[in-house]
Amino acid sequence: MSFEEFVANRHAAGELVVQPRMGFADPAAMRAGLAATKAARAATVGTVTLDSYTRICDTDSAAHALRHGIPLNGYPIVNHPPEATREMLDGIEGPDFPVQVRHGSARPADIFRAMIAAGLHATEGGPVSYCLPYSRTPLDESVRNWSRCCELLLAAGHRDARPHLETFGGCMLGQLCPPSELVALSVLEALFFYRKGLRSISVSYAQQTNMAQDREAVAALRRLCAELLPGATWHVVIYAYMGMFPRSAEGARFLLGKAAELAMTSGAERLIVKTAVEADRIPTIAENVAALEHAGTVAASVPPTDTVDSDNQVYREAYAFVDAVLNSHADLGRALVVAFKRGLLDVPFCLHPDNAGQARSHLDPEGRLGWSALGSLPLRGVAERGHASAITSSTLMSALSYVQHTYDTKALEQR
Repeated sequence: MSFEEFVANRHAAGELVVQPRMGFADPAAMRAGLAATKAARAATVGTVTLDSYTRICDTDSAAHALRHGIPLNGYPIVNHPPEATREMLDGIEGPDFPVQVRHGSARPADIFRAMIAAGLHATEGGPVSYCLPYSRTPLDESVRNWSRCCELLLAAGHRDARPHLETFGGCMLGQLCPPSELVALSVLEALFFYRKGLRSISVSYAQQTNMAQDREAVAALRRLCAELLPGATWHVVIYAYMGMFPRSAEGARFLLGKAAELAMTSGAERLIVKTAVEADRIPTIAENVAALEHAGTVAASVPPTDTVDSDNQVYREAYAFVDAVLNSHADLGRALVVAFKRGLLDVPFCLHPDNAGQARSHLDPEGRLGWSALGSLPLRGVAERGHASAITSSTLMSALSYVQHTYDTKALEQR
């Protein structure tokens, strides 16, 4: 059974698939984490999250760390022989427990080769979303790299399953990017994979600052995928909030519960969780399992619904983004590069050299994200522009800490 089939079967049974971000350098520890995830009281899939050195192709530093017992923040799949990774997965990964590799690289060819050699076929990322937030790699180089990686994944084949790619585009910077651009980037990266020949795809969206707006965003995402990905098998994955997490354990659990609620009420099939200690440190295996089980319990208590009208403001803006990019060049990879060069795509507060940096966002009193400055975005006459007051360090920090403050305050009120 493939990654896509497992998720589809669980969704058909009314279950939300929940997944950690877990990664450990030592194969024995990684195996223990996967085993605990599989045994959790929830519908789970496994994650092998890679370390920061592997992400930037610095295998020498990863090797040095392994030799000298220096802690790494993930699994160095390129440094470990394929046999070691296969042994780590043996008896755990399979039809009842698929495993996905998560990394964060704009130059992931070696990661793809190591993953394929180890028998894994599901991963995630994208030419924009794993370039602009995480590296200084030129966008056109990242596009070429990801084009090659799609070819590697397709050429490898797999005895039992189709290769699966998840776009990270719906999670750009994790925060303060209005939902319409997140939706557009997720769709565009999915379409990039689709045009390279992949037919098993998931599209991501990161929980933001207003539940109603987030539900509109997921409805828009689903509509655009239905329109643009004929013949593909795709599903939606929600990421628990990726910005400053609540400092209190109660606030963190409350926020994670809201992410599970968003997934269920928007028809999403999968959720990437965060734990109660995200504000302080990397979580333990037990803390990851607790988050998985909490999310699964909340999801089981929420009736699955999908009643939001997809003809909403988020859809109209996202459609304008997608349409502008697709009209920039016949080749989608080139179109993405051209769109950023012209400012048709412009991620607020992103410092990558290929990002124009003219668009700005703001939070309204209800926590809805909107545009305060459009720059060259193709949204004139489509998006309402909010107040254009200058961004200061204090207003930026207030916006960045909005979710943290809101949920910590709710936790105090419920004590």
